[in-house]
Amino acid sequence: MRGAAAARRFSHRRAFLVTVGLGWAGYGGLGIVGQPRYGTARGLAELTKHVPGGLNTLGWMWVVCGLTAAMAGLLVRCPRVQALGYVALAVPAALWAGVFSAAAASTYPPAVGSACGWGAFTIGVVLVSGMDDPLPPHLRKRIR
Repeated sequence: MRGAAAARRFSHRRAFLVTVGLGWAGYGGLGIVGQPRYGTARGLAELTKHVPGGLNTLGWMWVVCGLTAAMAGLLVRCPRVQALGYVALAVPAALWAGVFSAAAASTYPPAVGSACGWGAFTIGVVLVSGMDDPLPPHLRKRIR
């Protein structure tokens, strides 16, 4: 009985929030605050001019947004909090997509690959945020 109850509570949408949220936090903490890559620093140069603390601040934004999403994914039956988690996933990815797109169109053409990747991530997050979890097995149509 215990396994059936756990299966009913499992949510693909919440698992997505936790998994990607932890990934976002790791990217911010280890990949931006810890050791930003040259391409990241160069592609975000225009933005970092206007952000106090530069890449360090932006890295911590990723960490906070990622942990917010992961914690939202741990809450059961809290759709508004989960919606906030999806916003927390989409905002930094959309910011990266926009800034890398601007850099690719002006001062740093190699940023086009990052612009495409982060744009696709953003669209993926938006698509998953609007999906419903599958129905529990007892409510699904039986295939004959």
